[in-house]
Amino acid sequence: MSRSKGTCNLVELAVGSCLAMAATQSFAQSTGSQLEEKELQEVVVTSSKIQSIEGLIQPEQAAKSRSSITSDYIATQSPGQSVIQSINLLPGVNFTNNDPFGSSGGDLRLRSFDGPRVSLMLDGVQLNDSGNYAIFTNQQVDSEIVDRVSVNLGTTDADSPTASATGGTINIVTQRPKDSFSVQTTLAGGSDQFRRGFLRFDSGKFGPFDTTAFLTVSDQSYNKFKGPGELRKVQVNGKLYQDFGNDNFISLAVHYNRNRNAFYRNLTLGDIAKNGYGFDYDPTCPRPTPGAGTVQNEATTATGTTAICTNYFAVRDNPSDTGNVRMQSSFGLTDSLRLTVDPSYQYVQANGGGISIVPENDRRLIGASTAPGVDLNGDGDTRDRVAVYSPNNTNTNRYSIDSSLIWTINEHNLLRLSYTRDYARHRQTGQWALLDAFGNPTNVFGGRDGTPIKSADGFDLRGRDRFSIAKLDQGSLSYLGRFLDRRIAVNVGVRAPFFHRDLNQYCYTATNSGAAFCTSEPPVAVGGSTTVVTFPGVTGNYLRPFNGTKDYNKVLPYAGITLTPWGDANQFYADYAEGLSAPRTDNLYSVQILDVLPETTKSSEVGYRFQGNRVTASTALWQTHYNNRIVTSFDPDQGISVDRNVGTVNLWGVDSELGFKATRALSFYASASYDHSRVEGNIPFSATVAVPTAGKQLVETPTWTFASRAQYSQGPVTVGLQAKYVSKRYSTDLNDEFAPAYTVADLDARYTFAVWKLTESYVQVNVTNLFDRQYLGSIATSRFSADTTKPYGAAPLYAVGAPRTFLVSVHVNY
Repeated sequence: MSRSKGTCNLVELAVGSCLAMAATQSFAQSTGSQLEEKELQEVVVTSSKIQSIEGLIQPEQAAKSRSSITSDYIATQSPGQSVIQSINLLPGVNFTNNDPFGSSGGDLRLRSFDGPRVSLMLDGVQLNDSGNYAIFTNQQVDSEIVDRVSVNLGTTDADSPTASATGGTINIVTQRPKDSFSVQTTLAGGSDQFRRGFLRFDSGKFGPFDTTAFLTVSDQSYNKFKGPGELRKVQVNGKLYQDFGNDNFISLAVHYNRNRNAFYRNLTLGDIAKNGYGFDYDPTCPRPTPGAGTVQNEATTATGTTAICTNYFAVRDNPSDTGNVRMQSSFGLTDSLRLTVDPSYQYVQANGGGISIVPENDRRLIGASTAPGVDLNGDGDTRDRVAVYSPNNTNTNRYSIDSSLIWTINEHNLLRLSYTRDYARHRQTGQWALLDAFGNPTNVFGGRDGTPIKSADGFDLRGRDRFSIAKLDQGSLSYLGRFLDRRIAVNVGVRAPFFHRDLNQYCYTATNSGAAFCTSEPPVAVGGSTTVVTFPGVTGNYLRPFNGTKDYNKVLPYAGITLTPWGDANQFYADYAEGLSAPRTDNLYSVQILDVLPETTKSSEVGYRFQGNRVTASTALWQTHYNNRIVTSFDPDQGISVDRNVGTVNLWGVDSELGFKATRALSFYASASYDHSRVEGNIPFSATVAVPTAGKQLVETPTWTFASRAQYSQGPVTVGLQAKYVSKRYSTDLNDEFAPAYTVADLDARYTFAVWKLTESYVQVNVTNLFDRQYLGSIATSRFSADTTKPYGAAPLYAVGAPRTFLVSVHVNY
């Protein structure tokens, strides 16, 4: 069989023997998806003319909207920055970073969908929380080891191990170890006493089988740009790669991340008008001195609901310990059949701080005993109201395996069968602990890792106590074929997730709010009910502790087609995909194990790409029909607030990007997105009141975003200037308050020590928010309405955008 020079047949691409020619292409997440993606990209092997524009826009062949960045662009950004911030210039993406260096996290929107509805993956490992699907952008791997990040807008890949993604996927792919021994160091310093050190060792080839490995460690810390408190992150990464020949390999990677972050105070518009953008938490906690025979009340209200030190920065903390072990492997079983197996393990422990006021004679402290209470402040009486540290800890142990069997039928047809198993043990506890004399927690994880507060009958005082198991079994089948001299490519498939939750609520649950009430006091049955109880001297009813299971499954088809009618530069594509987001753990625990339906989507798009020697461009028109939206609303039949499905949301928009290599030294990139959303139904608030949300837009979603970057390189000097415009974003479901539009520009400049032949060593300056604009970033809390005269009105909260920030870093490769 003959073929033209510079092309790969389907067999070679499926088993990866065209890796060198496909190295510039955009990979998907798992090993199986990477191999299938190489086949889909095969037309680009003639791509000596097609260029990446400084790592910001890549040649793509997938029958879906996908944008990618590579390490070339990531390296121009501030070292230590969250890699999610680095995708913020891409179309369809809007990320609001909560501080200039990334350790405070931020909020993501992808074609109107929030972070929990987007699948975030690292080398094929699902990083979304197994309970509420949240993504934690401050806990991602160091940017120095990232090879590329690919964003699927509106669709997943065939084997995406997720039961939550209706808005798309973000795939972070890490680098392989280098073939030669090397040492890389980065030292950085800047505004807010920023300090960071990064060290990487690459072993080069060693041992009888030419094994390669790298190990990295980093340590960064800095002060908040407003208010008291520090943020510190320590991270370790490693990877071992073994090539067995004939494109068979095993890769084993490890990751550990430790964050200790002081929160920023989120502000209402009224707070900003009164106190300015710099308003934040208090630097001290004026606790009263304990004294026997007198009442020490650490609350400002008679009910003891507001602590004197509620705004003390040390109790507004976000500690987290996370880690994972990831393996990827590929084995050729025959000339046309290949097996990939990617197992992983993840560990998470984290909380968001907290403070509560506890009367020493609280019924939870008395429990089933006859004691008058518990002396919390050690003054010899039980008359006081005492501030305690009350974090809600989440601890997860998660085991996953993603596998594929790839059959290359012939040079035009490929079939792939995949299976995913994801098993997570999700423990949510809230053991409270004492504060020291200055209001500081004695252990950042409260009573879980420290000394818990004990009731008079020996039980831990706690704010919640529940245990869940999340299990995903998923099969997928996909077909890839090329026809008419490879001018038409068809990719069709089906993904079938079967998602199961085991739910165990060990505390009582308030029927009017869903709040947990954890006590050892014997309850009193209400009427003849076997499930509804109350307690002597307590107002309101409670559900007994309960357990149960919920199952969700759906067959999710996908179909895509690409058409390359003339040459390789012009390509048209279209696709259709369905998505599923199963209810989150909190949705199910709110009052009882509810019959909440999963959210589903039906998405379609048509697009065009031009991929030439100096210009790369794409545009797509898309629409999504979003069913069974889950919100918290009032159930008039039960007389309580529950999580339920209301109405639908219709979305459509346009995403475009352009890369232009003007000269050898000068390049430009630009993207633009238009995003329209419409909520179709009203949300019940009470038995007689509904929030009139029909016809409104989704919160925190800008209608327009524009981004651009210019980069100039001449000799040892490289300078980049980039900017992002974000239109106004509504902060309420009624669209009666919004965060104003803003534009933020960043500058980066690099000098490479080429004069000493150190072509990979350089000094770099980064300036974020170059023109020092004041703006509102993340909408921290969205409300039904900002009109406080309405029963459902409350003031939204906003994160303040960081001011102009400087950073200087020195990078040395030995």
